[in-house]
Amino acid sequence: MATAMTIRRALPEEATTLTQIALDAKRHWGYPEHWIKHWESDLTVSSDFIRDNHVYVAENDGEIRGFYALCVHSDKAELEHMWVTPACIGMGIGKELFLDAMERAAALSIRDVELSADPNAAGFYKRMGAVQIGETETVIDGQIRKLPRMKTGSQDFRISQD
Repeated sequence: MATAMTIRRALPEEATTLTQIALDAKRHWGYPEHWIKHWESDLTVSSDFIRDNHVYVAENDGEIRGFYALCVHSDKAELEHMWVTPACIGMGIGKELFLDAMERAAALSIRDVELSADPNAAGFYKRMGAVQIGETETVIDGQIRKLPRMKTGSQDFRISQD
């Protein structure tokens, strides 16, 4: 990448771009298109959602390469979205976004962040230190899909500023 990546707060007018990244990233795993349509409402990011939550984007060369959404409810947080554009998967952007989300949670005095992982992403979250705490079952096309329910402690990610 030519210039340094920056992570900044998402703007409400970027909702369409973020939704497209989520849809494209989900498609990257080869799911049938009618499954993508089934999940479309869950993958849609609205301007209000961006305004009401901690939504941050990774940007490089003026292009959004990925984003995450941290939804905070009192002293708990859910990593609601974490998506990287398919062309940038494997380049370290997901790691940077994840670390940023954990640092942000720690700064908000949130001890634990939970998430429901796509089975294809569970390995990534485990490498980042998350542990599986259960499963969420969903049914699509008569098939039961088990989504790993995971948790990570944000205090493990406080990075000292030298």
